[in-house]
Amino acid sequence: MQSQRLMLNEDQRALIGAVRSLCKAKNFKGNSIKYLDGTYPSENLQDLAAIGVLGMSIPEEYGGSNLPVFDTALVLEEIAKNCYPTAMGVMSSLGVQTRVIATYAPEHMKQDILPKVATGEIALAVCMTETHAGTDVPNYKTNTVIRGDRAIVQGVKTLISKANEAQWFVVFTRIDGTPGRDGIGCVLVNRDSPGFEVTARYHTMGGEYLAEIQFNQVEVPVENVLLRQGGFKKLLTAFNTQRCLNPSISLGLAEAAFEEAISYVRERTIRGQHVSEFQGIRWKLADMYRDIEAGRSLLYRAALTANPFPDPHEAAIAKMFVNEMAIRVANEALQVHGGYGFTNDYPISRIYRGVRYGTLGGGATEALKDLVGKRLVESFDPVDGFLSQGTF
Repeated sequence: MQSQRLMLNEDQRALIGAVRSLCKAKNFKGNSIKYLDGTYPSENLQDLAAIGVLGMSIPEEYGGSNLPVFDTALVLEEIAKNCYPTAMGVMSSLGVQTRVIATYAPEHMKQDILPKVATGEIALAVCMTETHAGTDVPNYKTNTVIRGDRAIVQGVKTLISKANEAQWFVVFTRIDGTPGRDGIGCVLVNRDSPGFEVTARYHTMGGEYLAEIQFNQVEVPVENVLLRQGGFKKLLTAFNTQRCLNPSISLGLAEAAFEEAISYVRERTIRGQHVSEFQGIRWKLADMYRDIEAGRSLLYRAALTANPFPDPHEAAIAKMFVNEMAIRVANEALQVHGGYGFTNDYPISRIYRGVRYGTLGGGATEALKDLVGKRLVESFDPVDGFLSQGTF
């Protein structure tokens, strides 16, 4: 009996096919080694913009295609299979920063910014993490004071992606010093604003750079305050998209690691036998495939809940599992390669570097486990349990 799998529609298959063909034609996989030194894959981003990838999260009236979260997750998965730095670059055009602007920015800002994002003319970044607080958003210290028709931003953000490439930054900030989560909103800041300064750069093991940014009394029009006090829930709701896109990259990397392992053991021989004939190796491959498919099911289910943003519980569960699954799969794939896997000459080394990011960005695994555990305890029905509610 043939197994039942999620069937993609014709448009989704055409989209994935176009991305796959481009990645092969431009040799994304073979060229990915040159980005280990932190070089930004701008040429890849431009090629992807030309086929509409960078506009997938943007409404049609602003030059995008306004595709569902599920479709964007499929595309990121395919790109990550070929080039991790490129997938990370694309995520910033599809993620929370784009969706916040598309949802909450004034009309003239949408008309000015979003079409340029879709064509790759400009890039966006999101500023969340601070030195003392990452996932702990309610304790952010960056503050924005509103004075008449102006807003003044003061604070420091760290571990920011695309700090050198982005033109606009969506900054999670406290508004007028209001304490706690009720005080969190967000402000849109242009990198050319006086007082905006990139003060440190950190080269990651995945190849890309992260940066520290200081906002030294950065003054912007008050209309750049996209969300004021009480915006915390809206921001985190939008951020659930990131919790589907981040593991999409992990899933793509896990698939790439698995394929590299299969290719290697089919060719490698020991004492006249192909390594693929060893039972221990076959068991490793079976475990890797099982975990990838389990992760795919959780992630796709979470992405399909988006309306327009994914269910936070489903997204957190998918992210936790897929991020950790990808690390296990990449580790086993490297082990299968033996010493060769430890060299940069084999793609598995680069995959292994990139896959480690997943559990750190977009909400650390430990924080998400706490959130999920809290919800499970609170929502448990002592009479009907979970199954009758469709939770599992």
